[in-house]
Amino acid sequence: MRRIYLDNAATSFPKPPSVHEAMLRYATKVGASPGRGHYAESREGARLIRQCRERIRTLINGESSDHVVFALNTTDALNLAIKGIVRRRRLDAPGTPIHIVTTAMDHNSVLRPLAALAEEGVQVTYVPADPITGVVDPAATASAIRRETVLVAVVGVSNVSGTIQPIGAIGRLCRTMSVPYLVDAAQALGHIPVDVQEMQIDLLAFPGHKGLLGPQGTGGLYVRPAIEHRIATTREGGTGSWSEHDHQPESFPERLEAGSHNTAGIVGLSEGVRWILDKGIDALRAHEHELITLMLEQLRSDGCRMGAAGTAEVTEGPLHAMRLLGPVLPQDRVGVFGLVHDTIEPAELASMLESQFGILARSGLTCAPRAHAVLGSAIPGQPAGSLRLSFGPFTTAEDVLHACEALRRIGAGVHSATTADRTSR
Repeated sequence: MRRIYLDNAATSFPKPPSVHEAMLRYATKVGASPGRGHYAESREGARLIRQCRERIRTLINGESSDHVVFALNTTDALNLAIKGIVRRRRLDAPGTPIHIVTTAMDHNSVLRPLAALAEEGVQVTYVPADPITGVVDPAATASAIRRETVLVAVVGVSNVSGTIQPIGAIGRLCRTMSVPYLVDAAQALGHIPVDVQEMQIDLLAFPGHKGLLGPQGTGGLYVRPAIEHRIATTREGGTGSWSEHDHQPESFPERLEAGSHNTAGIVGLSEGVRWILDKGIDALRAHEHELITLMLEQLRSDGCRMGAAGTAEVTEGPLHAMRLLGPVLPQDRVGVFGLVHDTIEPAELASMLESQFGILARSGLTCAPRAHAVLGSAIPGQPAGSLRLSFGPFTTAEDVLHACEALRRIGAGVHSATTADRTSR
């Protein structure tokens, strides 16, 4: 049975061949630790890391490649940003109230650091989202800002519903109010254009292994140069430079990068970003837009409930017991589809897709319980969630049609079994 990978929101697969080739070349031909020696191999490692920073800066239109800080993953980068901002305020103004604004659509990578900080007295406001689309209102976000607000943290694209948030509109409001603005771009980079200057984003956290097509264990944080003084270090250590000083260097990126780099991983990430730059983010978005349009058309024609009040244009069909989470217009979402069935649990649906059709999908709360609560796919504190199918640049129309046919056959089978049961009674 052909295996069809539709879990790109978790990690992208496959990767461009050049990603693996670059990592193997570094591991077998270079291998040295960048910044820890003056010999050629160490200098080459440092050059490759600088090259990756510059490619990422180009992709996001950042102001300085030195302000592309490498981290373990998005979660690590978000912790650097959130806790660094809070620590700076505590150092500068001990004892003053601290308030952070986030949204009900955010991921546990934001929610859990904020919950930990709340135990230390930090106040947190969760801005609600539309229960149908999952969209957060920029005006509501701005209204949540107080005099003691030190940060606004917003997920750029929902990993539950594929909802694209109005991150530019929120960014402009935050800039007007002089509040640092952090965007979790885990599901955005590589899927939609992200311009940190145009969108007025101060801090951008991103993974290397999702839309950027690099390996797992990579990611980073872009810090706008003008706000670097508002973020403190949360860990310190070796940098290969300024070794005579006991304190972490003040210069970027060394201030936030402690210890040796995952150089082989960064080299692979660099090739993933190069592949995206060569293809063009607009072309990649156009391809994904076509797949999204196809998926929505198939779901709608088979009676899947979607949109306002979970209605369906087709009242009957094999998917009449299934509901789509999030926007119904292709331009309002990425290729992340959360589906809920009236009688089949998400985990069972995912198991059926794999065992019967060779389709690999995610099920559950996908680390965003508040988003599921907003969209009506989970009761707070209880496991449930949705079936999630997510596309990548190597997903084809044939893959989408196969997934839709699989859902159709599962839905028809359940409908037939229910009808037979009623008849027997």
